[in-house]
Amino acid sequence: MSNLKNHNSGSMNNTILTPFEKIGKFVLYTVDELGSLAIYMWECLISIPEYFINLENLIDQIIFIGIDSFYVVGLTGLFTGMVLSLQAYYAAKIVGVTYMIGPTVALSMVRELGPVLTALMITARCGSSMASEIGTMKVTEQIDALEVMAVDPYYFLSVPRILAAMAMLPVMTVLCSLIGIIGGYVVYVYFLGLNHFTYVEKIYQYIKLSDIYNGLLKSVFFGAILAVISTFKGFQTAGGAKGVGRFTTQAVVLSSVYILFADYLLTSILF
Repeated sequence: MSNLKNHNSGSMNNTILTPFEKIGKFVLYTVDELGSLAIYMWECLISIPEYFINLENLIDQIIFIGIDSFYVVGLTGLFTGMVLSLQAYYAAKIVGVTYMIGPTVALSMVRELGPVLTALMITARCGSSMASEIGTMKVTEQIDALEVMAVDPYYFLSVPRILAAMAMLPVMTVLCSLIGIIGGYVVYVYFLGLNHFTYVEKIYQYIKLSDIYNGLLKSVFFGAILAVISTFKGFQTAGGAKGVGRFTTQAVVLSSVYILFADYLLTSILF
């Protein structure tokens, strides 16, 4: 018995990694993940040109990502615009530039908060659904059944979600930004008692079409990121029901982090 305990304790000690081994393990894991993701993206990319033969799945995903997300995106934009207007007032009042509240709200929503918050909310609502749905199909071997029936799972499951996300994120970003600007207007005029002509006039004076275009361009990238990561993690799912939850969580967290990282890169390039 003592020999067995000694053997077990020796085996446990052997599994303890040094700091360099931990770093090496992390690097190998990261490289493996990036390689798998690159292959996955290539498989999806080569399936896109032939996809438009059947638009049924694409339309279903457009409805799911776009129309069904109307309320959550709209409420997010509304309260964000209201808070922006209120906080901008407290700052602008100190230096006597309350007339700049309108442009502050509009530029913040159009350039940054509209695209980013829309992407994060749709990641939480739709990205998690994508990962869990595909993950459930993976652990229940439904994806294997598709392959047996000569149906490309990337063509059938991934491509419609990626295309729908890239198409609908700009639309939902416009909605979020517009409602946010309206929410800022409500606070500016009805809560703070300021002149509504000043709010509207200054927005027209300071906002440019390039601000709108670049914000929409960012949203296209964000849609691609959340759909690719979510579906990719769905296909990686293993370990039964527990694995579905774990990989769904990974999909949401990674998508959110990559969206924020991409936001920084795109902002530094576009603006």
